[in-house]
Amino acid sequence: MSTGLLKPLRRGVWRYLSDRDILVAALVTAVGFVGSLGLLYVAHFIRVLRLARRSPVTAGHRGTFLVFGRRLVDDRPERDFQARLLRARANALEGRADIVMLLGGMSGGHVSEAEAGRRWLLGQGWPSGVPLALEQVSIDSLENLRHARELLRGSERAPLPAVWLVTSRYHLARCMYLATRLGFDASPLGAEEVMPWTRRYVVRMAMEAGYLMWIDTGMRWASLTGNRRMAARIA
Repeated sequence: MSTGLLKPLRRGVWRYLSDRDILVAALVTAVGFVGSLGLLYVAHFIRVLRLARRSPVTAGHRGTFLVFGRRLVDDRPERDFQARLLRARANALEGRADIVMLLGGMSGGHVSEAEAGRRWLLGQGWPSGVPLALEQVSIDSLENLRHARELLRGSERAPLPAVWLVTSRYHLARCMYLATRLGFDASPLGAEEVMPWTRRYVVRMAMEAGYLMWIDTGMRWASLTGNRRMAARIA
């Protein structure tokens, strides 16, 4: 198989498929799905849908904004990433952001997702009083948040500030789940003004529900069986 064809498998959840704990979680999730006649998945889909529909677009208080990146197209943000960046910019212009951190490492191009986002925002006009920070070493949402946590704490391991998670509405439930487990005081901000009801968007939500079911079931299984190594993956 060519190197190019393998690239998508090195990002996101797919790169964990060689990990024994992750495969056990997948097996347990499959058993739970079948045993519940699909109701386990339905519950997670409702969770994704509810947060996607109800999340605000304006921060209720000043704070730190974490903007999730997405795979670039010709080293530029594609439409979902642009929507996330514009949401952060709108809140920054309204004086609601103390600092905005752009998340995302290399995704096959010549610049990181975070750097591409920074350049795009500067081209749109960015308020000079709001610092733009970059997290450029991650390749999935869990790593995004882990590395952002390290950067926000700094060398003195200071308490984490309250954060606003800025991402596409279909992506919010997974990010909120991960952020909560990692110790963030997090609130969601939807990138889109309203919930899109396109076929593409529904498919994305269906995929996110599957990811969330897999992660949540795996963590519950780790807790039930006392698998500290597995539980420590999101802690």
